[in-house]
Amino acid sequence: MEKAPACPQCGSRRVWRDGLRYTRNGAIQRWLCRNCGYRFSFSSHSHVKLNVKSQPSKLSEAMENLAEADSVNFPAFKPSLKKASFPFREDVGAHDFTNAEKDINSLLLHSRERRVSVAGSKPASKNSAKALVALSKEIEKEAMGPRGPTKLSENLKSELFNFAWWLRKNGLKETTIESKVKLLKVLVRRGANLAEPESVKLVIAKQNWSEGRKENAVDAYTSFLSFKGMEWNPPRYRRVKKLPFIPTEQELDQLIAGCSQRMACFLQLLKETGARAGEAWRLKWEDVDTATRTIRITPEKGSEPRIFHISQKLVAMLESLPKKYGEYVFATPNMKLRHHANHFSMQRKRLAQKLKNPRLLRIHFHTFRHWKATMEYARTRDIIHV
Repeated sequence: MEKAPACPQCGSRRVWRDGLRYTRNGAIQRWLCRNCGYRFSFSSHSHVKLNVKSQPSKLSEAMENLAEADSVNFPAFKPSLKKASFPFREDVGAHDFTNAEKDINSLLLHSRERRVSVAGSKPASKNSAKALVALSKEIEKEAMGPRGPTKLSENLKSELFNFAWWLRKNGLKETTIESKVKLLKVLVRRGANLAEPESVKLVIAKQNWSEGRKENAVDAYTSFLSFKGMEWNPPRYRRVKKLPFIPTEQELDQLIAGCSQRMACFLQLLKETGARAGEAWRLKWEDVDTATRTIRITPEKGSEPRIFHISQKLVAMLESLPKKYGEYVFATPNMKLRHHANHFSMQRKRLAQKLKNPRLLRIHFHTFRHWKATMEYARTRDIIHV
């Protein structure tokens, strides 16, 4: 099994396989960095099949050594030479015996170390990405105390489903329902018993959450108790109010210029209109008037409908987008905004690393709304207008 390389952009080894790139010399593995979002591949990681007939002695010897070494702990593992393929560097040429044997032995040793690690032993490399992830999970488990069951029981799933329908019948939005149900699932997985309020209090108090998230957890459980016809004495958590981070216009423009086509258009729309991310995400083509250069925003969260004049730059960006989502501009109704936000986070990390500007990491979708409101107030000095 091929060892994960270091990202050439940030040097991290937290990388994922991201498909194959096919060339005349064979398939080349592509990688995606989980740290900065950079996608890359190396021609030296191309995969070619060995000519087994031309080197039977060396291959047989290497595979027999592996079978002997693995027979102690893994008697069921029997490698087959018929379908064997190994990664080689392109400069191997005619598969020199010495280099081939070294690459095979290195590959098989790494494969065996990986299986030993999965079987329960200590990881072969303390600096490997897997070891670091496992260590962080262990620390997190110790900090949060004993957890509840990983899988929810069928009765609890049914109860949460009925709770979600009860919230919908009471007129709550889908995003609010999802957040409440998700918080209850997190509490259960971390040891809370929803039938015992004191148990829920204890679990919430132990979490290393912000005051705002704890307040949301209390609110979600209060709604659940209302659904069950029960009451409790809720703990008091009050979120700490902070002034929002306001970036410079140059930083916003850098972020927009460095993102993908669809993401850049989405961010430019947020910058010029100050709309919420959910309002922009559900924008329809019928709301865009290129003749008068205006956009109509359908409100959410009790806001009022609004209309904005937009720049010719945004009009051109919108017209260049492929119309593959039907009547919607950015996504179909069943596509989640959270998925889009994850892509934004990856692209933002890459740009912050590339431009050496950590302030970019503090920019979120809602930051564009704060920036627009700040600029409007500086221009009009009218808080009612803002």
